[in-house]
Amino acid sequence: MTDTPRVSVTYDNHIAHVRLTRADKMNAVDQAMIDAVIAAGIEVAASDARVCVISGEGKGFCAGIDIAGLGAMLGQDPQELLMPRTHGEGTTNQWQEVAMVWTRVPVPVIAAIHGVCYGAGLQLALGADIRIAAPDAKLAIMEMKWGIVPDMGGMVLLPRLVRSDVLRLLTYRAEPIAADKAEKWGLVTEIAPDPLAAAMALAETLVLKSPSALRAAKELIAFSEAHGSEEVLMEESRVQAALIGKPDQMEVVAATFQKRDPNFDR
Repeated sequence: MTDTPRVSVTYDNHIAHVRLTRADKMNAVDQAMIDAVIAAGIEVAASDARVCVISGEGKGFCAGIDIAGLGAMLGQDPQELLMPRTHGEGTTNQWQEVAMVWTRVPVPVIAAIHGVCYGAGLQLALGADIRIAAPDAKLAIMEMKWGIVPDMGGMVLLPRLVRSDVLRLLTYRAEPIAADKAEKWGLVTEIAPDPLAAAMALAETLVLKSPSALRAAKELIAFSEAHGSEEVLMEESRVQAALIGKPDQMEVVAATFQKRDPNFDR
């Protein structure tokens, strides 16, 4: 278990549970939260977790950037703040890494969203593979409200999920939308009365899948989003050849025929 003033990470049955713990501030993102979320992503990536769930404590998932922190940025050189590629092997700055670190966590990541999920909080959730939201959740690309644009990985992740006109509307208006509309438009995977319980139930299902196949599938999907058909077809074959006949795949086959849960720990 890892605990900081901003994030808690616990492990159970190969499931990592990352909780935003700044409930008194609706889990608003300040510098300490940035550091803690990135550290949690790095930790989970290096652990033996097979699935990860991200949730927020208190009344909401994440209210976005702490306004006091935004004010502290004024007067500083934006180039020095934003342009250094300090994370992600030189591909991201620290703000972008809050979301993008989860795309590089090699196992499925599920975000359980309740209450508000605004701005930086939404971009954090976009870094997950799957987003489960409460019926009364509110989501927003909020940056335009403050005269800025989404800059925490949103413009990499959003175009994979929503139509261009929807992305433009959400960005230009900077107003919250309800969970049902977010699901219809592609921001949310599904709606559940208790999103954390639903996320945990899904995680329990996924830990019964081949760990090596889950990791390979996540990597292959990311590859397919960035390459052409010919390269993807070749990568499919390469990945499949690395899985067939290996211990995890053989355990899945044996468990299926024997009508039992697979055991990947033996």
